[in-house]
Amino acid sequence: MQQKEPPDSVSEATTHRLSLLLRSLRILEEEGVGTVSSQQLAERFGLNAAQIRKDLAQFGEFGVRGVGYRVRELKERLNAVMGLDRPRTMVVLGAGHLGQALADSKNFNSDGFRVVALFDNDRRKIGGRSRTGVPIRDVAELPAAAREQTIEIGVLAVPAEAVPSAAVVLRNAGVKAILNFAPITLAPVPGLEVKNVDLTLFLENLSYRLATSSDRPRPKRG
Repeated sequence: MQQKEPPDSVSEATTHRLSLLLRSLRILEEEGVGTVSSQQLAERFGLNAAQIRKDLAQFGEFGVRGVGYRVRELKERLNAVMGLDRPRTMVVLGAGHLGQALADSKNFNSDGFRVVALFDNDRRKIGGRSRTGVPIRDVAELPAAAREQTIEIGVLAVPAEAVPSAAVVLRNAGVKAILNFAPITLAPVPGLEVKNVDLTLFLENLSYRLATSSDRPRPKRG
């Protein structure tokens, strides 16, 4: 595979597609598949073959004509493109049910990601551990922990009213990115990458789709 310098700007839609492609390659590697074509990827995983080729072309030449992509090599290259070729240390602010579930999640503790601690200001929780053993620490200890462990990502699982102050705490601790699960949109914060994950919005979208579905029961007339 011939590589080239990545473009200065890649759209969020592109990085989303690359993540889906990377997930597909991991599955194929686990199954022992050695090579795969863009068409095979598209057919099996619901992707678009032409779009796969276009997205990859931004980062170099991939694949062998008449053979396809070597699964392991392409997966490793995409890991590097996505910055997953080195560990990403994470913390979760908010040690309630959601926070502990996120800290214990396999998705948050695999493929280069690792949750090292939960932080809270509830004295009843501080000193405890999540189900898988993630320690729950006093939020006042976050700046020191961030320096010691080079924490890059902070996950917010706090009440909506606590989001602005929690974001400031993370920024002041030197954390570079925030993934916000609280039920409120966090506005851009200078010096931070911010992603909002509002589960209510997804549920409302599903509700709309159900309400407008062509096969929904029609109200009886008169």
